[in-house]
Amino acid sequence: MRITFITRDSEKVEVTASPGDRLLEVAQAAGMPLEGTCEGQLACSTCHVIVGREWFAKLPEAIEDEEDMLDLAADVQATSRLSCQIVLTEELDGLIVSIPSGSVDVQGF
Repeated sequence: MRITFITRDSEKVEVTASPGDRLLEVAQAAGMPLEGTCEGQLACSTCHVIVGREWFAKLPEAIEDEEDMLDLAADVQATSRLSCQIVLTEELDGLIVSIPSGSVDVQGF
C-alpha cells in the first residue's frame, strides 16, 4: 500500500507500507522527523501528524488520551492525529499525511 508524507518543505515522499503497520514506524523508516518518544504509550505528542482531510474520516476516532496529548502539540489542526495511534488498513491505501512545521526528531541529531 502507498503512503504519502508531505514534509515541512512541501516535498512529497511516497513510501510503501503493509496493513497492520503503525504509521509512526512507517514515517520513521522514511526519514520523517517524528520522534515518538513514548513509543506509542500516549505519553507525548512527538509523533503528531496532520491527516489529509479526505482521509481523516476513514480513521477510527481518537480516544480521549490521544486528544489530551494533541492538546499539547504544536501546530494542531482539525485533522491532527498521533501517528503512533494509526494502524494501517487496506482502506488507507493512498493515505496522505503532512508533517507539522514544528516537528523535530532530536534523536536524529
